[in-house]
Amino acid sequence: MYQLAPGASATDPIATAALPEPVAALRERGWAWWLGAAISVAILVAVILQLRQVDFARVRAMLPASPLFWIVFAISYLSAPAADWVIYRRLWRIPVSGFGALLRKLVGNELLVGYVGELYLYTWARRRTGMTSAPFGAIKDVAILSAMIANAVTLALVILAYPLLGTLHLGLDTRTLLISVSVIVATSTAILFLRKKLFSLPRRDLHFVARVHLVRIVMTTGLAALCWHLALPGVELQWWLLLATLRMLLSRLPLLPNKDIVFAGLAVFLIGRDAEIGALMTMMASLILVTHLFMGLLLAASEARGIGRR
Repeated sequence: MYQLAPGASATDPIATAALPEPVAALRERGWAWWLGAAISVAILVAVILQLRQVDFARVRAMLPASPLFWIVFAISYLSAPAADWVIYRRLWRIPVSGFGALLRKLVGNELLVGYVGELYLYTWARRRTGMTSAPFGAIKDVAILSAMIANAVTLALVILAYPLLGTLHLGLDTRTLLISVSVIVATSTAILFLRKKLFSLPRRDLHFVARVHLVRIVMTTGLAALCWHLALPGVELQWWLLLATLRMLLSRLPLLPNKDIVFAGLAVFLIGRDAEIGALMTMMASLILVTHLFMGLLLAASEARGIGRR
């Protein structure tokens, strides 16, 4: 077994240089590396556990054959990490290789818990001090602005869609809806009131990040509608756009119970063909889950290969 020289410290650069290469590499890795590795392992475990619950034969039987559907679906899936890359390219000059870290951020948030992806991105950025020496402030500001822009869009949609929702009698409790809207308004107002203490980025960068988030929200909503239209082309695209907008509205409202049931009622009322709508939504949910799992496995394999080369 290799031993340090008497009186030498494990953190002494001379002593560390004398260690065998694998041992020295392990000693040089700080907490950010270990936390990032732990998140990668957690993603892999989540993938393995959820793979057992997916009926791949059923999903495959429901998949559309149209190549255009797959192109639109791929663009839709990658739009969130692509928007993040545009943001962090401006803030950090993030390289193209950083897109993999942003994909891990997406998969981590979807398969584990919300904001674990931001935690992984922080550990990834911490290991690249040449790119950014203080990543926490930027990640925090980007996450807060994402929530604020989504809240603003949700409030605008509530105002536009309230007459429609009120006439459909879908079991929406007006009191619960008003409380949900009040929560959104209160949190957004608090953030605006405390913005000088919360935000650390310059105002120009904050405005840029907000615009990118707005474009992302509009783009993902439109692409979701286009995917549904390509999978079920008998329904006009304008109805899918309305349904995708209402779905985003329902998903963003807190305290609103039975969101899936309400959305199903909206879909049947607006479009009809309840059996086909149900099958379509099941197919899309399964396809997104399988894509998350595939990306998780691919990224875990890439991470393991990268560790093996070090």
